[in-house]
Amino acid sequence: MSEKNGTPATPAGFMGPRPEPLRFFGTTWVDHTNGYPARRIAVAVGSLVATAASCLVLRFAYQGLQIAEVGSFVAVLVVVMFAVCSALAFRHTWDAFTKRPDPDRQASLRGLLAIGFVGSLLAYFFRSLTEAPGEKLHRQEYEAARQQHETRTTRRTGNPAKKRRRA
Repeated sequence: MSEKNGTPATPAGFMGPRPEPLRFFGTTWVDHTNGYPARRIAVAVGSLVATAASCLVLRFAYQGLQIAEVGSFVAVLVVVMFAVCSALAFRHTWDAFTKRPDPDRQASLRGLLAIGFVGSLLAYFFRSLTEAPGEKLHRQEYEAARQQHETRTTRRTGNPAKKRRRA
């Protein structure tokens, strides 16, 4: 195991697929070593604290609207906007942990995800209770890449015992 970045040590000359690092976890998600459980706990607590701080900031913003006396319609509109955007951001973030998001759709939803940041933080918290966020998707892709590499290597080299000897 490399001490510098937490990547698994590979034998010299190995040209197979390498695992993709996850935010806050590096490649420790592959074999759950090098402080993986502690990192999961830290990510869960951190995202929950960030969610609470975000809700506090939103509360101050709401109080600012009340002080400005903008009216109940605008106040309700702002609350509904944040609630809907947070729900959509939660769902989008949750789905991104199980399948790769479409880059064009991701770009078009950037504003909505920014407004609904509380939902994204909550999705990150709930996912980190069971695994590193995105671990399942990365593990499936990594295993498929390893399987494909092994198949290609076996097909290319074949069984040396069955090869015909040249005269």
